[in-house]
Amino acid sequence: MYKLIAIDLDGTLLNTYGEISENTKSAIKKAKQNGSEVIIASGRSLDSLKVFADEISSNRYIIAGNGSIIYDIQKKEIIYEKCIPKIKALNIIKMCEENSITYSVYTNDKIIADSLRYNILYYYKQNLKKDPSKKTNIVIVSNIYDYIKNNDEKVMKISICDKHKSVFNSILKTFSEFDGIKLLDISHASRKVITNGTEEVTIEYFYTEIIEKNVDKWHALHYLSKLLNISTNEIMTIGDNINDKKMIEQAGLGIAMKGSLDQVINVANHVSDFDNDHDGVAKSIEKYIFNE
Repeated sequence: MYKLIAIDLDGTLLNTYGEISENTKSAIKKAKQNGSEVIIASGRSLDSLKVFADEISSNRYIIAGNGSIIYDIQKKEIIYEKCIPKIKALNIIKMCEENSITYSVYTNDKIIADSLRYNILYYYKQNLKKDPSKKTNIVIVSNIYDYIKNNDEKVMKISICDKHKSVFNSILKTFSEFDGIKLLDISHASRKVITNGTEEVTIEYFYTEIIEKNVDKWHALHYLSKLLNISTNEIMTIGDNINDKKMIEQAGLGIAMKGSLDQVINVANHVSDFDNDHDGVAKSIEKYIFNE
């Protein structure tokens, strides 16, 4: 029996429109009734994940910031934390500014940016459809460096975006020798769909994420499993992107969504026949939890 199921959010639990299907909610509910603990393990900020955890009735733990934070929902406290030290974060921000790189800073409760572009534009458009209590907290400031310097913010990660692959590759090279950080090896374009009036608009961009060295979803998940006295073989993980690779590779059952990166597919135990727009999570749970 898989006692702990960790599910990635974007590209996995959420469909292209940023929604969780009713079939997926139903499958997760059955898995919980079957005795499995279901948690979200995402790169997003903590506060933006709470609403999705509530939506699937995941009421114990959240892994946020690609493993930077584990949050105990019932105790309402962070029980595990590996954020980027302020001095290092400021140095990264300074490098972004000096090289005209588009970036945003993720803390445990907000995303800090200087404009509505790329991923920030997507979250902003999603907010327009949400109840105020469920909105992603986006803070637009004129000077991110000064904001971080003058406020007591814990930086989980720094997201970097650009629509041109050649420019993006140059950005990767700029940060490749920066000491003490991990740069996610993401080489494909992210594709988000938003609505503009009655039209659907696609936002595509290349992106990477900078996190503290030795931080990933699996380290956080392994910490949590020891806390819950659950063995590695009793963990099931589902994801699609490079930040899911290690947790898919190390779990007792690692499932890659249909359409996942080749690097993820290559280490997965199984590849779903369905993607995030066709209930891939629900189908995986039904196949490997109820028919195991």
